Parts: sequence; C-alpha cells; structure tokens
Amino acid sequence: MKPDIHPNYRQVVFQDLSSDFAFLTRSTISSKDTVKWEDGNEYPLVKVDISSHSHPFYTGKQKSLDTGGRVDKFRRRYAQK
Repeated sequence: MKPDIHPNYRQVVFQDLSSDFAFLTRSTISSKDTVKWEDGNEYPLVKVDISSHSHPFYTGKQKSLDTGGRVDKFRRRYAQK
C-alpha cells in the first residue's frame, strides 16, 4: 500500500440531535467540534439528524402503508371506460 494516502482512522463521537443520544465509534470523518466523553478523553464530535436510536424502523414506530388498497382505490376512481 502507498504511504500517506489513507485517511486518519480514529475514535469519533456521533450525536443524534433528535434524541440527544451519542455513541463512540471509529471513523475517518473529520470534524471541527469536540466533546469530552465519559472516559474523560476529548474526541471529535459529528452531529447527525437521525440514527438507529431515533429512526422509526429501529424504534418499532414505523408506519406501514397500505399500497395495495391505494392502487385499488385509484383504479376504482379512475376506471378506464
């Protein structure tokens, strides 16, 4: 592998803004913000709008759409003559 072409892989804190949930993981993403974590160390902070903690699919609050019913309703309303 070529030296000095790979991004810096380090620990980063991701914070979900919608649920105030944060987790520490490793990433190559860069950030100007920093945060002091539970272990006393300071890590780069990346703010995200949605994560697995607030996404409806992972929280079990997902709404399923009745697409079959909608198609049938459309066909009845605009039946070809």
